[in-house]
Amino acid sequence: MTTATATASGTFELGGSTPVVRLGYGTMQLTGDGVWGDPRDPDEAIRVLRRAIELGVNFLDTADSYGPVVAEALIKDALHPYADDLVIATKAGLTRSGPGDWRPVGRPEYLRQQCLMSLRHLGLDEIPLFQLHRIDAKVPLADQVGELKLLQDEGKVVHIGLSEVDVDQLSQAQQFATIVSVQNLFNLTDRSAEALLDHCTAAEIAFIPWFPLATGALARDSGPLQQIASRLDATPSQVALAWLLQRSPVMLPIPGTSSVAHLEDNIAAADLPLPAADVAALDAVGG
Repeated sequence: MTTATATASGTFELGGSTPVVRLGYGTMQLTGDGVWGDPRDPDEAIRVLRRAIELGVNFLDTADSYGPVVAEALIKDALHPYADDLVIATKAGLTRSGPGDWRPVGRPEYLRQQCLMSLRHLGLDEIPLFQLHRIDAKVPLADQVGELKLLQDEGKVVHIGLSEVDVDQLSQAQQFATIVSVQNLFNLTDRSAEALLDHCTAAEIAFIPWFPLATGALARDSGPLQQIASRLDATPSQVALAWLLQRSPVMLPIPGTSSVAHLEDNIAAADLPLPAADVAALDAVGG
């Protein structure tokens, strides 16, 4: 059993007021195949969530569309009543038409409905971080972010975040609300959001990388990631997470898993310092 805890990753304050442990947990993999339906092992899903909290995680990322509804319900079943310091981030703006099918819907009335549904499913009076899952190109951005701002003004949402945006879209959204986080694809092998990350770092906006453990060929036996992991007596996943944590102080990785053993392996990355030479080597070969 691991002795490492997520708290070794340090903390970041969302919006300058809500502290979270930087190494969090993402709940998408708790659902069925194609992020659809119930988990294969519901009891293990509950154990994973409770073990994450035991290991110091206090930042959980989820969405109404995971299941749909399944992940939010699991969080409530496993953890309610919640610890005072637990920060649950959920998302709205993607609808589901079956396994693996995701469709943006950003109409204000829909985003409001989903916020109210998430409050009910999670058993919350207010959502600590409510994120627009995708910008809907068919709806003015002012209407989408503006509705989130109205929900915030009504006390249903504490902080507002975005997902899969670029710097220009972030800047546009900031005209209508204070944005405290963005969630974009980012990992060792896909750094297409690097300009956004650098922008967020300078502005002290949280950057939540989804799919943080994609390592591809870098993790092969002869690859640089495996070589570094072997030398540090670590796993490639741990090195990949440690690299993310050292890449920027605003980085909040949320690796997901449906296994307690894999969760413990991921959490150990919080206590894995990467030598500067290894960071430079990974900087050079990825992307």
